[in-house]
Amino acid sequence: MEKLVRLITMAPLFLQMLLVSFPFAFAGHDYGQALTKGILFFEAQRSGYLPSNQRVKWRADSGLHDGKASGVDLVGGYYDAGDNVKFGLPMAFTITMMSWSIVEYGKQMAANGELGHAMEAVKWGTDYLIKAHPHPYVLYGEVGDGNTDHFCWQRPEDMTTDRRAYKIDPSNPGSDLAGETAAAMAAASIVFRRSNPSYANELLTHAQQLFEFGDKYRGKYDSSITVAQKYYRSYSGYADELLWAAAWLYQATNNQHYLSYLGNNGQSLGGTGWSMTEFGWDAKYAGVQVLVAKMLMQGKGGRYASVFQQYQQKAEFFMCSCLGKGTKNIQKTPGGLLYRQPWNNMQFVTSASFLVTVYSDYLASAGKNLNCAAGSVSPSGLISFAKSQVDYILGDNPRATSYMVGYGNNYPRQVHHRGSSIVSIKVDSSFVSCRGGYATWFSRKGSDPNLLTGAIVGGPDAYDNFADERDNYEQTEPATYNNAPLIGLLARLSGGHGGYNQLLPVVLPAPKEVVTQPKSAPTPKVTPAPGMLGFSSK
Repeated sequence: MEKLVRLITMAPLFLQMLLVSFPFAFAGHDYGQALTKGILFFEAQRSGYLPSNQRVKWRADSGLHDGKASGVDLVGGYYDAGDNVKFGLPMAFTITMMSWSIVEYGKQMAANGELGHAMEAVKWGTDYLIKAHPHPYVLYGEVGDGNTDHFCWQRPEDMTTDRRAYKIDPSNPGSDLAGETAAAMAAASIVFRRSNPSYANELLTHAQQLFEFGDKYRGKYDSSITVAQKYYRSYSGYADELLWAAAWLYQATNNQHYLSYLGNNGQSLGGTGWSMTEFGWDAKYAGVQVLVAKMLMQGKGGRYASVFQQYQQKAEFFMCSCLGKGTKNIQKTPGGLLYRQPWNNMQFVTSASFLVTVYSDYLASAGKNLNCAAGSVSPSGLISFAKSQVDYILGDNPRATSYMVGYGNNYPRQVHHRGSSIVSIKVDSSFVSCRGGYATWFSRKGSDPNLLTGAIVGGPDAYDNFADERDNYEQTEPATYNNAPLIGLLARLSGGHGGYNQLLPVVLPAPKEVVTQPKSAPTPKVTPAPGMLGFSSK
C-alpha cells in the first residue's frame, strides 16, 4: 500500500486519475479461481435429480415430473437464467459454447484441475438433449412457459407452475432449434471422443438426425413453440443455425458432405453475406464465419476456397468492429466495455470476446495478422482486447465492481434469481408459494441467502452504471450463456500462450474427474431476444 501511495504522488495527473478511477487495474486477476467459480455456476442451474457429487449444496432435486404428461422423460437439463423454465434454444447454445471452450482450451482447463468439471457440465446438458430427441424428427424445445413462471417467485424445488412440454416435428418445424441442438451435440461429441467414445458416437447420431430434420423441414421454431416468442424469439431466422450445425458436424466427422454444405449454401443462407457486430444465442453468423475461416487456414477449403474466403472476410469484419478499428464499430462504455443493449449486455461481451480470442490463436498459428480499415492488428493485440473485457468483468472498471458473483470483494449481492434469493429448502423446508415468494423474498432488500457463485450478471449500462437491486433484472439477472464462452476465455488467460497450435487436430487430455451419474434412471424475466441488432447488410 505504501508503494502505491508513493507511486501516486510521483505520477502525472492523468495517471493519478486513472489509479483512483480503477483501483484494481494493476492488481491482476486470478483467472484460475474465476474459471473454477464460472464452471461451478452451472451446478446451481441444474434441474432434475442432483448427483451425489453436487457441489452447490443449497440446491435440491427439482422438476422431477417434467415431460411426464407428454409421455416422455424430460427430467434434467438447465434452467437458463433466474427463472425455472427450460428453454431449448439458449440451453443448446450454452452447451455448444461450453464444448467449444473445452475443444480449444481443454489443456488449460486440465492444468487448472477443471477439465472434469467442465465436461460434467456439458454432459449434464447433453444427457437432457438426448432425452429431448426421442425420435429422429421430434425434438422437445421447452418445458414450462415464461408467462406462468414469471407470475411466481419460487425456488425450483417448490415449483407449482405449469410444466407443459413443447416440441417441434415435421408438421411444426423449427430449423433454428434443431440446428442449434445438432451443433451442441456435434461439438460435445468432440469433447467426449477420447474419454467416452460410445457416448460421443451417440451424440453424433443425434446431431446428424437433427441436422437432416432441420434442413428438410424448414421453419422458425418460435412459430411452432409460440410460448417462446416473448422470451427467445428467433429474430435472425434459421439459416445461421443450419450453417452453424454443418460447421460443427464437419469439425466432428470430417465428412465432406458438411464441408460442401457450407460451400454450396454460403450465399443462399447468408454466411458470406451478413456482416455481423453481434454473436449470441440468436445470431450465429459470426461464429460460423470464424469456424469456416479456421477450416480455410487449415488448408481444408479445397474447391470452396474462394467461398470460404468470403466467410473469412466477414469474420474479420466482426473482429475489427469489436476492436474499434473497422468501418462499423461496436459501441463501448466510457470504461471500455463492449455495449450492445441495456438488457443482459454481458452475454454479448463474453461471446464476442471468446470469438476474438480463438481467432487470435488461429491467426497466430497461421503466422498472420488481422487487417482492419484502421490498420493491421497482431494476434497479441486481439488477445489484449479480449483480456481487457474479462478484466472489466472481474473488477477493472469505474465502479471497481466484479460482475462475477463471489469473485473479489465487491460483487452483486441481490441477484435476480429465484433459487439464490430464497432460503434453501435444506435450511427451511417450509413451502414457498407462488405469490408468497414475491412478498417475502423478492421484495427483501438484504443480500441473497444463497451465494450464486460464479454467475455473470447482466452488467452495467452504457455509462458503466450499475444498481445492485433484485428487481433490476436488466442488470442483475445471470444466464448460462453468459458463462459458457467465458470459461474458455478464463482457461486461455490462465494458461498463458505456451506456443500451442490451434489449427492442429484437437486431442483433449484425459479428465481427472469421474462423472457421477444422477440418482434417476439412466439417462426473471428471461432475457429477451435483442431484436435485429447486430445485422449489417452486404
